Amino acid sequence: MFPSVICVLGSSEILCIPSERETLVKFKHHLIDPSNRLSSWNATSNANCCEWEGVVCSNLTSHVIQLHLNISPPSDYYDYDYDYEVRYEAYDRSQFGGEINPCLVDLKHLNYLDFSGNDFGGMQIPTFFGAITSLTYLNLSNAGFGGNIPFQIGNLSNLIYLDLRSYVLIKGAYDIKLKNDFSGEIPYQIGNLTNLVHLDIGIGYPYQLSLFAKHLHWLSSLSSLQYLDLSSVNLSKSFDWLQVTQSLPSLVELHLTTFPLHGYNQPSTLNFSSLLTLHLSFSYHLGISFFPEWICGLTKLISLQLINNNIQGSIPDGLQNLTLLENLVLTDNSFSSSIPDWIYGLHHLKFLSLGFNNLNGTIPDMLGNMTSLVGLDLSGNQFEGKIPTSLGNLCKLRDLYLSDLNLNQQVNEILEILTSCASDGLEYLEIASSKFSGHLTDQIGQFKTLLLLDFSNNAINGVVPRSFGRLSSLRHLRLSNNQFNGNAFENLISLSNLSSIIIDDNHFEGVVKEDDLANLTNLHSLMVSGNKFSLKVSPDWNPSFKLTALGLGSWNLGPKFPSWIQSQKHLLYLDMSNTGISSHIPAWFWETFSITSLDLSSNQLSGKLPQLSTEVYFLDLSNNLFFGSMTQLLCKTHEEANNLGILNLASNNLSGKIPDCWLMWPYLTEVNLESNRFAGNLPLSMGSLVFLESLELRNNTLSGKFPPILKSFRELISLDLGENKLSGNIPTWIGERPKNLKFLRLRSNKFLGHIPSQICALKFLQVMDLAQNSLSGNIPNCFNHLNAMTLQNKSTDPFIYCDSVNHTELRAVSMILWLKGRNDEYRNILGLVTSIDLSNNKLSGEIPTEITNLDGLVYLNLSHNQLTGHIPQSIGNMGQLLNIDFSQNLLSGEIPLGVANLSFVSLLNLSYNHLKGKIPTSTQLQTLEASNFVGNNLCGLPLPINCSLDGQIANDDHNSNEDDGHKVNWFFVSMALGFVVGFWIVVAPLFIYKSWRYVYFRFLDNVWFKLQCFLVK
Repeated sequence: MFPSVICVLGSSEILCIPSERETLVKFKHHLIDPSNRLSSWNATSNANCCEWEGVVCSNLTSHVIQLHLNISPPSDYYDYDYDYEVRYEAYDRSQFGGEINPCLVDLKHLNYLDFSGNDFGGMQIPTFFGAITSLTYLNLSNAGFGGNIPFQIGNLSNLIYLDLRSYVLIKGAYDIKLKNDFSGEIPYQIGNLTNLVHLDIGIGYPYQLSLFAKHLHWLSSLSSLQYLDLSSVNLSKSFDWLQVTQSLPSLVELHLTTFPLHGYNQPSTLNFSSLLTLHLSFSYHLGISFFPEWICGLTKLISLQLINNNIQGSIPDGLQNLTLLENLVLTDNSFSSSIPDWIYGLHHLKFLSLGFNNLNGTIPDMLGNMTSLVGLDLSGNQFEGKIPTSLGNLCKLRDLYLSDLNLNQQVNEILEILTSCASDGLEYLEIASSKFSGHLTDQIGQFKTLLLLDFSNNAINGVVPRSFGRLSSLRHLRLSNNQFNGNAFENLISLSNLSSIIIDDNHFEGVVKEDDLANLTNLHSLMVSGNKFSLKVSPDWNPSFKLTALGLGSWNLGPKFPSWIQSQKHLLYLDMSNTGISSHIPAWFWETFSITSLDLSSNQLSGKLPQLSTEVYFLDLSNNLFFGSMTQLLCKTHEEANNLGILNLASNNLSGKIPDCWLMWPYLTEVNLESNRFAGNLPLSMGSLVFLESLELRNNTLSGKFPPILKSFRELISLDLGENKLSGNIPTWIGERPKNLKFLRLRSNKFLGHIPSQICALKFLQVMDLAQNSLSGNIPNCFNHLNAMTLQNKSTDPFIYCDSVNHTELRAVSMILWLKGRNDEYRNILGLVTSIDLSNNKLSGEIPTEITNLDGLVYLNLSHNQLTGHIPQSIGNMGQLLNIDFSQNLLSGEIPLGVANLSFVSLLNLSYNHLKGKIPTSTQLQTLEASNFVGNNLCGLPLPINCSLDGQIANDDHNSNEDDGHKVNWFFVSMALGFVVGFWIVVAPLFIYKSWRYVYFRFLDNVWFKLQCFLVK
């Protein structure tokens, strides 16, 4: 747990000083030591504290001079894995906590103190540390301190090294924990530490601390300072940061990331005489959209990182002056144009990252001249064409990232280029989402040093070649969202170092057996959902791997619940949706795991809902046969709030009232209870869900008024209360809260009264479905205020996401919409849908002209109302309309000529109104069904009725045949009357005279008897 002892004891006879031994024992007494790390610290009188764990004594004086009480957190892996989970648990159990006794001050010769990596529960750094004036090294990084940094640290005049850094640790898959969360102002007394060489108060993660500095003048006295990191410290008011830091004569490395820089005072001349490393990343306002030219004068720089600063324009030519650069990272800015030619002259460059900018053109051949490159990242730009063959000259290449590009290239071409030289040492190859196609060849087997291979989100087809078995070093394989087929596991059997297999959403198929998985002993993540595999294993199978993530969605696993899952005790993510399981969930399932994400949807699972662990953040049990109430799930009392963020119980047999137990579920962002049998109204405690963004309750039997608790949902994006029994008026406050609403569906309820004009204040509203209610009055004339339905403000993102409060996952919102004559679920394109449906109500008055300002509207349905007046003449302005339905109203006048301008329209239903005249001529309109225009006085195609020269119906015959479709056809009336009269002439006597009935039925019997005889013959 501890680092190696720095000072070697001169002889075993050197004993610690008794008073210092007593001090250490007293100090230990106040510590919490769950793993007994300090077991060697015993209080016996003859104990030699110089031999205790973490204690270093002077060879000459026997005084305690160093305390190494640190512990290292688990090292980062490229991926979260099972080993990390095990190591994190061990680390968590080994951290010191409790109190730090002031008796440490009695160790007068202590010059080295390291508490890093522990967890002191957010306590403030003890002020008495400032009295241990002999200290030259103080490391409190990542130790769970918080609050203000005490100014007494400025008394440590001998200090050379001060580290208060914080790291962000990941516990479980999604629980992010910040170690050291300081606040307040950095004490200027740190400027008294004139011997300081290393000062670190930063965070190793893009995170904004509450720590700030009004100025950095106090740094000016630190003439020996070589390393300075103030990452995540708020320096927005420190306009002197550049002037001060450039004047530090010994400064070699400067990190100022993740803070807003709204401006700075640039001195006329810059020194930075010793600076070799400059990292100014995540500073957002760094260049105020332009590049800070003073950087181009730092000719001694070896490493320059300017990540995520929103810098625009071309990559500045001045950077060519930095001829010693080995590391140039300009990722996540807004650089445009092409890669400048001068960059190929940086002959010392080892790492070049230009990812996620707006660079365009083709990837230049000149890149092949940069033979010193070890890492190259061009991802997330607008490059087109093909990867140049010259990349094959980069023999030292270890990392290559070419994802999110528009390359349209055969995947075997890039492999052929790289096999000429780079294949001998390449470790990371990512070309995801770059429109690669074709199939993999046996060339892939030449990349024997690969640790990560990512071809996901392309159009690659064919089988996984047999040569994959040669990739003996491979740890991470990502082939998801392609068109691979065959049985991938047949050629992955020998890859025992694989840590993650992510090959979901392909066309893989076949039977997977125990032997196919036996050698994958290091596997922690197996994500294979969306394929057609069948798993055939024995009932007592015990897999050799220990997974934290398992995705088997759409596999054939049923009908029984797989018992081998019980062996995967560290599972955090599990997807067994649509796997043909038709049983109960066994009791051990809920007792074995600490799952945070669970998807068992679209099976035939039955029984009552379970009790949930507080760790679960995603739960999808939709489309099953669960029954009973939600009480078991919701109402168990926990000491701490539940982490659940997404709850989907749609399409089950759940019933009763929705329980009033939502106070312990504060992080919910999505709740979907649609298509069950819930009754009553929404409970008051649901109002506590202040982060809720999507609420789907359609197709239940909810009753009562419009739920007033909806006023509490300030973040709500999607609300679906359709197909219930809610009644009363739609409240006027709906335009005030939730103000961010994008999708509102109240279809098929019993709402009445007017549509409140306040609804027009929902400027983000894209879908409004109020159909099949009893709404009356006029359509509000303020619909032109629904800005999200205009072209100028219409969303261009097909996905609408819910942001998780305390998780990293984003979920696309979905909604059931009636747009094409049927209910369809919209998820992947919901963000592009704009719709107004007011059909099947009792609305009256005219169609307001203002509605035609919604030039981004795609679906408009006002059918089956009592609307009068003319169709607005400006309807032709609504150029995005795809479906229009004004049928079954009382509209009159002619169809506006502007309708012919609606070039995208595929449905225009104007039937059964009082319209007259000629149907306007356009390519679209004449291809529509004639039934869309019947029940009017219309003529012209697609109706089989000719128009006269003045645009009216040509003759009386057609007029009488059409005439609104409502005139009486006397031929059919006379036939019906004749049938009724004839029927009663025959039947009435049979009711009145019993003898007639006997004769009649005897006659029928004789006929039946003769018919049988005839058939026998």
